[in-house]
Amino acid sequence: MTVQKFITYNPVKINGQQSDTKHKLILNVLETSGNYLVHKDLLRHFCSQKQGTVSTKTRSEVRGGGSKPWRQKGTGRARAGSNRSPLWKGGGVIFGPKPKTTSLKLNKKERQLSLQTLFYNKRNKVLLIENLETEFLNSKTTAFLKICKECNVITTQKLLIITSKKTIPLKLATQNLKNVELILASNLNTLSLLKAEQIILTSSALIDIQEIYCE
Repeated sequence: MTVQKFITYNPVKINGQQSDTKHKLILNVLETSGNYLVHKDLLRHFCSQKQGTVSTKTRSEVRGGGSKPWRQKGTGRARAGSNRSPLWKGGGVIFGPKPKTTSLKLNKKERQLSLQTLFYNKRNKVLLIENLETEFLNSKTTAFLKICKECNVITTQKLLIITSKKTIPLKLATQNLKNVELILASNLNTLSLLKAEQIILTSSALIDIQEIYCE
């Protein structure tokens, strides 16, 4: 059973001053704990990151082993049909790993519900900055750090920036900061939200989140 939760944001401008407008986000959250959905979405995310490219050769794939090493009887040694047997050095591997794809299915509504649950739990760590993508034109890291200082954002903590589009100045200004992750609202995932200790959200990204994940 889900219930609707309303979160009201008082946005700030790029210079740290309070804005006159207000933004609202409507989330559908489970009445009971939704941690099991967050955990399930994390497992799906980690499974999708597996490459699955590890591979070994069976005895039929190893080069060589065409003729019988020695005659069947009379030598005093154990009979052998191929020098590429798994019992021999350089032979094939029994039941070795083969390339495979690992995936865990998660329904679309379950994933949306897990993201909304996590977003609601992090509601006190979200700072809404209006028009960050369009007004930030300086690609220097010091310029971004200045904005963080004016908006009381601590860059020594894990910082997640959610935007509607990745502009070149914003990418260049944040790429050298080890605690800062820049992500699109359309690519929002549970792992990034879970790791974030502070979240910067833009007004256009808030609209995207409402449309994509809060149907």
